[in-house]
Amino acid sequence: MRLVLLGVRGATPAPGAEFVRYGGHTSCVAVVPDGGDVPTLVLDAGTGLRELTPRLGGAAFRGSILVSHLHWDHVQGLPFFAAGDRPDAEVALHVPAQDGRSGRDLLATSMAPPSFPITPDGLQGSWEFRTVEEGEQLVEGFHVRAAEVAHKGGRTFGYRVSDEQGSIAYVPDHVISAGVGERVRDLLDGVDVLLHDAQFVESERRWADAYAHSTVEDAVALARECGVRRLVLFHHGPARTDDALDAIAESYAGDRLVSVARQGDELVVPSP
Repeated sequence: MRLVLLGVRGATPAPGAEFVRYGGHTSCVAVVPDGGDVPTLVLDAGTGLRELTPRLGGAAFRGSILVSHLHWDHVQGLPFFAAGDRPDAEVALHVPAQDGRSGRDLLATSMAPPSFPITPDGLQGSWEFRTVEEGEQLVEGFHVRAAEVAHKGGRTFGYRVSDEQGSIAYVPDHVISAGVGERVRDLLDGVDVLLHDAQFVESERRWADAYAHSTVEDAVALARECGVRRLVLFHHGPARTDDALDAIAESYAGDRLVSVARQGDELVVPSP
């Protein structure tokens, strides 16, 4: 499989000259199947989802989107996804449910008048809303495992996506300091690539714990514990400038485990 990093920020987009090299869009990763030309699976629907449309060469999107949770930075790209909002689009949207309410209904609390001109039902094409629960299923030919992870303000999931060649784990919002359960460790165990929450650094521990996120140092330690082959630090804080991210990358320059997510990067899994 091949990963295309369409958005690597957390919380809010980061516009401006200081954020050009690593990109300013919020969380979105497209997955291209082995031997394929276009993505059929998308992880999260932050503002980076807009960047998928030009990569489809004028075609409609036909595939599935797995949403980790319903915070704005993970769903705000949905109503601006032109390749999914057209009559010939076919989209299966996997969304967490909570408190007896479907993911579709929960999404409509922020995507509906007067907050937004249309509801999820106003999207053109064939949209199927599916509920995310823990466990394994086949999605677009990939083996997908979902596990609930510790975060704040709503049910949050991490995903493991595997094909015959390799595996990745995607955990964009996760507070490690609260403790990591066996199901999450199993999700990460031995994956080729882990994209993990790294919104804060150790000197910002107070804020990491308050907002239920991880630090860079947390993510590195967890990746080592779980035997991850490559950690991609993800969900950068919106105030983390290119120079600051360069400094983080430089601090791990001699460590083959760690890299820093950059919008537009493409990763082949497993690495050649």
